Amino acid sequence: MENKEDKEEQEGSAEKFFKNFGKRMDQFTKEVQESGGRLQVELEKRFEELKDSAEKFKKEAENKERWKEVEESLKKAGEELNKAVKAAFKKGG
Repeated sequence: MENKEDKEEQEGSAEKFFKNFGKRMDQFTKEVQESGGRLQVELEKRFEELKDSAEKFKKEAENKERWKEVEESLKKAGEELNKAVKAAFKKGG
């Protein structure tokens, strides 16, 4: 049979556990948001570099039919990258 002190001690331990758990979840959420922001900046930078490279290549390309194939492939790759970024941020949020 438990006495009143044991019961209060157990309730205090549970309260302390949930309080610490809440603090850890808040910290984890903050870290995910911060890393997500850094990831987004890096992906945007890479995407801009890819667009610049594509423009340079387009100017140098002589065979227009071949360029259309390359352009379509780059467009599909960009769409897939966009989907991946949205999925990553949707899961993280």
